[in-house]
Amino acid sequence: MILEGVVTTRNVDGTINVAPMGPIFELPIQGFLFRPFQTSTTYQNLKREGCGVFHITDDVLLIAQAALGQLVSVPPTIPATQIAGAVLEDCCRWYEFVVETLDDSQARTEITTRIVHAGQRREFLGFNRAKHAVLEGAILATRLHLLSNSTVRAELDRMAMIVEKTAGRQEQEAFGLIVRYVEDYASETHKFDEV
Repeated sequence: MILEGVVTTRNVDGTINVAPMGPIFELPIQGFLFRPFQTSTTYQNLKREGCGVFHITDDVLLIAQAALGQLVSVPPTIPATQIAGAVLEDCCRWYEFVVETLDDSQARTEITTRIVHAGQRREFLGFNRAKHAVLEGAILATRLHLLSNSTVRAELDRMAMIVEKTAGRQEQEAFGLIVRYVEDYASETHKFDEV
């Protein structure tokens, strides 16, 4: 099963990197299998530092901003308990983990981790339809190089109706960010039009 969330890792200079990630896991959760691309900061940080924090959050604006590389600043954090890492203050749950194995013999690295500490900051109330639409829209926006313009626009139109009917302020802002990102991508590259 894949669980969408946010990972924090420590950069070379000690700052915190925030990235959306959907690791594979089984119940009961004892660890995660991450599959980042080797070009990602998360991969580089996990390979160097050997630890990180996975967060379950209902903040779809944060997920969208991080997915699209438009996170202006790292949200407030508190120190992790068992590792040299950071926990997002506004997460619902968090899992501190250490890397057990790292296989980077393929383009998608497989990183097996073990949870060393878990905690809860606040209750996770769930996602409404708009939050789901934003999450799917953010994932879609990270795959523009693989999809046709017509496919992306059709999906965004479908999602827009859901957001319009069920969104709060956060979901509206996040969806607007996604739409602008897709529009900017389409105007900057002819590849998107030709796929």
